[in-house]
Amino acid sequence: MTGAARLDTVSSVVPTARRVDGVDAARGLALIGMFIAHVAPAATSADLASLLAIADERPRLLFALTAGMGLAFISGGVRPIVTGRGPLRRQIAIRAVILIALGVLIAVTLHPLVFIILDVYGVAFLVMLPLLFIPARAALAAGIALLAVMPGLAELASTTEVVADLQSGSFAIVADWFVSGAYPVVEWVPVMMIGLALVRFDLASPRVVTVAAVTGAATASVLLPLVALMPGGGASSFAGEVDPGVSALRTSLEALGNVGVGVVIVAGMLLLTFFARPSVRRVAGAVLSPVIAMGAMPLTIYTLHLLVLAASIRIENGYYTDDSGELLFGLIAGSMVFAWLWRRYLGRGPLERLLRWASGRGRADAARVTPPK
Repeated sequence: MTGAARLDTVSSVVPTARRVDGVDAARGLALIGMFIAHVAPAATSADLASLLAIADERPRLLFALTAGMGLAFISGGVRPIVTGRGPLRRQIAIRAVILIALGVLIAVTLHPLVFIILDVYGVAFLVMLPLLFIPARAALAAGIALLAVMPGLAELASTTEVVADLQSGSFAIVADWFVSGAYPVVEWVPVMMIGLALVRFDLASPRVVTVAAVTGAATASVLLPLVALMPGGGASSFAGEVDPGVSALRTSLEALGNVGVGVVIVAGMLLLTFFARPSVRRVAGAVLSPVIAMGAMPLTIYTLHLLVLAASIRIENGYYTDDSGELLFGLIAGSMVFAWLWRRYLGRGPLERLLRWASGRGRADAARVTPPK
């Protein structure tokens, strides 16, 4: 049996019993990118600033892309489940509510100096519930079309009086979730739809992964340089106020380009961990195993990093900060070691295990694979 057939068979029979190392590796890289964006000290040179800028937006979009893939895997992979869709939606909804509660709790108690994604992640899961089983082509087309317009529309909407009034009232958090926050759901959901569609098309197919990689690379190589030349872009010499319409267009094009980068990263990780010859897979698996372990327990690693950041806040030159090269190294190395050891000896991450139990997912999987007596 070929590798592709093995993955397809496992995914179709027991869709929740297997993790895909390439997707976990990409998710682990997204976590590392978030660490860099959160605590990397100020750049001392233009070259270093350009390098650190890579982590500004791409990690969160890569995270959303792999989140959509995760939803596709637990709902059947290439062959979406037919029976049990209602219970699955309830399980995802319970997870979403827990994530929202956890994100809000951390924000109001620990006050880390970063934007928190957990509550937005939960809201995006709720929005994805009715979209979970739409055909792959429809999901991909709708995801790309929405991503081409929604980031820019959200940016325009965030400057309106309506949103400003919402932000100053009791619905401020809702406005941030959907429009004006650092991680607006109207941008995350289209990216999740793209991730969901890619799994439905079959990530075990070399043709699918190749087409995705080429398309992602072409999108990024065309749009990101164009964005840099637009008014307000990194390479632009434009001086003065940028027209809101141009800024909105640039935001949407940049999101498309950055998601293209994310697709290339996922494809590259799949190439190393699944499609390459066995000797290369063994070496790649060993080298990437700490990153894969991080990506297999993203809720645990992300939450722990928020706890560390909250405990690391200090006053420097009259401002609160948590930026530190030493802290960045400690977060990356510590997360890799913790995740690798935990996964090797204890399996599923602690918060992932708790979330699975609370949502009833583990009991549902046991019932699915237990043969009738």
